Amino acid sequence: MKFIVTGGAGFIGSAVVRYIIQNTNDYVVNVDKLTYAGNLESLASVSESDRYAFEQVDICDRAKLDRVFAQHQPDAVMHLAAESHVDRSIDGPAAFVETNIVGTYTLLEATREYWNQLDDSAKQAFRFHHISTDEVYGDLPHPDDVEQGKESANKPLPMFLETTPYAPSSPYSASKASSDHLVRAWMRTYGLPTIVTNCSNNYGPYHFPEKLIPLVILNALAGKALPIYGKGDQIRDWLYVEDHARALYKVVTEGEVGETYNIGGHNEKKNVEVVEAICAILDTLVPKTTSYAEQITYVQDRPGHDRRYAIDSSKMQQALGWTPVETFETGLKKTVQWYLDNQTWCQNVQDGSYQGERLGVALSESK
Repeated sequence: MKFIVTGGAGFIGSAVVRYIIQNTNDYVVNVDKLTYAGNLESLASVSESDRYAFEQVDICDRAKLDRVFAQHQPDAVMHLAAESHVDRSIDGPAAFVETNIVGTYTLLEATREYWNQLDDSAKQAFRFHHISTDEVYGDLPHPDDVEQGKESANKPLPMFLETTPYAPSSPYSASKASSDHLVRAWMRTYGLPTIVTNCSNNYGPYHFPEKLIPLVILNALAGKALPIYGKGDQIRDWLYVEDHARALYKVVTEGEVGETYNIGGHNEKKNVEVVEAICAILDTLVPKTTSYAEQITYVQDRPGHDRRYAIDSSKMQQALGWTPVETFETGLKKTVQWYLDNQTWCQNVQDGSYQGERLGVALSESK
């Protein structure tokens, strides 16, 4: 098969590209605008493959997309290109509307025109796989709510299902919810064979350091403060990115058209627990006179911060036979070690537009 992977120079996208090139005989065309979070160094291990091609293209540019489809003749599209950081969406929502909504629309239309020109068997085999987030669902009851009597203590806390109603909280999650709806509408209205996946928080190698885990690792090593929003009791379900890449390939090659699949790591952790676990690993791998945990500081919470995410991945397991390989403990240790072993990559990223500053509070503080 030949895949177009949009956002293939990003964190999850590069993991997908590496997985396909290293584990299959398929071809990948990486379509990426190369914004601040896109990094071709993340693809150095596969960039010389004769089954890999790179196209620097903005998904909002219809003419260039049409040229890519005509030239490369893909069998499937895996759409990962997106603005993805909640804090950035609070400071500047316009870019999220442009890329995540208008860009998805433009890609859908370019795909539809290409798909309509295929013969019947190729049309039938074609897939448009849209990769989204669990944040479209809003948030879930928190264990603290149970202790305070807000939820019944006699039943397990709910998790996100494929049928959970959408209730996005941030400009980012609202833009992703919008793109999900567009993808489903293009199947319902035009017959385009689409599949949607919604994933939990990813972590692992090559993660841009504005996100929690790489930011904490790099700040800890630099002797900087380790910021925790609010009380640090926000709960996330953590998914190792290479487990996610394997799941996405299964979905696009084996999933049923029109279906939605939730992909989670089965690892619910409070943010403060994540930071403390990173500090404990660093205390062992790179010991210093005091514990890295002493660098933890508590800062103003993010506006509209969701309290808890948790994904039920039962459908992925039952329908496609996928379960995560990494536990949070094994995945986190691999991640910390990767950042220790790849300081050049980290330095190159930090020499760019992002310097580890706090994002997502400027506008809320000015109200």
